[in-house]
Amino acid sequence: MSEPSRSRAHLHREPSDAPGPVGTRAPGARRTAAGVSELVQAALPLIAEWLPTQRWYAGKGRPIAALTPVVGTPLQVGDPALLHLLLRVEHGGAAPGPDDVYQLLLGVRSERPAPVGPTAVLGRLAGGTYDGAVLYDAVHDPELTGRLLEHLATGDRFGPLSFRRTPGPGLPGNLPGRASTAEQSNSSVIYDTSFILKLFRRISPGTNPDLELSLALSRAGSTRIPRVAAWFECRLERSEPATLGLLQHYLADAEDGWELALDQVARLKGDPSPGNFAIEAHRLGRATAEVHRVLARTMPTARLDRARTGELAAAMADRLDSAVTAVPGLLRYRSALRGAFRQLTEADLDGLPLQRVHGDLHLGQAMRTPQGWVLLDFEGEPAKPLAERRLPQPALRDVAAMLRSFDYAAAHLLAGAPGQDPELAHLASAWAARNRAAYCAGYTAGGGADPAGAPELMRALEIDKAVYEVVYEARHRPGWLPIPLAAINRLADSA
Repeated sequence: MSEPSRSRAHLHREPSDAPGPVGTRAPGARRTAAGVSELVQAALPLIAEWLPTQRWYAGKGRPIAALTPVVGTPLQVGDPALLHLLLRVEHGGAAPGPDDVYQLLLGVRSERPAPVGPTAVLGRLAGGTYDGAVLYDAVHDPELTGRLLEHLATGDRFGPLSFRRTPGPGLPGNLPGRASTAEQSNSSVIYDTSFILKLFRRISPGTNPDLELSLALSRAGSTRIPRVAAWFECRLERSEPATLGLLQHYLADAEDGWELALDQVARLKGDPSPGNFAIEAHRLGRATAEVHRVLARTMPTARLDRARTGELAAAMADRLDSAVTAVPGLLRYRSALRGAFRQLTEADLDGLPLQRVHGDLHLGQAMRTPQGWVLLDFEGEPAKPLAERRLPQPALRDVAAMLRSFDYAAAHLLAGAPGQDPELAHLASAWAARNRAAYCAGYTAGGGADPAGAPELMRALEIDKAVYEVVYEARHRPGWLPIPLAAINRLADSA
């Protein structure tokens, strides 16, 4: 790769004589913009090696051409130091694509702290004031993530970086945070059993849908989401503020929907009737419909007409073409899948409501609490542009996505099985069909549109989701690729 760009970031600091919230002051600490710039420039070579190895990095397979700091803000100085950095990544190669901006929380200490594992360490800095210091991902440092919570609790502001909280009881400012081990496209920090902070890694100007929809649902009194406690954002040059992090109440007594489903599927191997998960699927369908009703009442809506239906089908076809380029194994299905999109344009859907939706709903985004099902992570599909994720969509898009999730769970029954076991395949298919039907029945009973009333739309939406899954799995989890490809094969033959 080329040498990391040395373009100067917008660097923000408290005045050197202010005791404010920047942090402790160590002897000789350089609380100047020049000192921050020196740290950023020393860190860039280490970041360039570390960044492509991260689960949330979206540029895999594309070489880094340059790294350009956008905004650098010291949130604590001394030993340890905490630097908040927004970093633009320029990609090279034959098809470089658009630049991405990533959020990094960098810790600096003379020695690696015990809670920070080796995989979170970027390396040792060389030269200048920070020569020999350890640079690491501060998400894994309980002391420094505790500092973030303090800023959220007090509503601090550092230049364009603003911490904001919702009205209500004050937030504790003395809780250390532990990094979540969940596999995801962002990073999460859990504070005791009280709060969870989602840190968005790939940053776009504008309000993130997770914050936007979670605030709307919280303000409407919905009990189907974790309540929003605070967030922070950054105003980039010539654009609206970008959401950087979202703090919500932690569901300490909740069970993950994906894990519950997998537990039921695993029992099928020894007991064809391991328990009736369909009851939970029905309840989850009702909860989804309830969320949709609140969003339709509190957020902008529209209605389908011939023009909008055509645009919807065309966007699906474009995504299919891009997916075929990324995963050539889809080529054999392209004609049949395009035929499904044409059938969508011929269906009588005029007047069907469009509204804000979850956008990436699956069993892993649902938690079963003693009070009922709760939905999480309204960010939408991170690979799509933020502006597209904020558009009104058919509510059935979320239903189709959840149906795909039941297929995924059922497919785990066959994982690792030698050869093709017809009995296991039958059990898996029956489990998925039973829970898909129960979820749709619950959704309709909860006031949502009956999925059976729009078969062309449901098929097209399932195809669109499965195409997205094919690309995702090919890039991140190749071993899972057969799961969405099996769905593509089934949906291509269902004309």
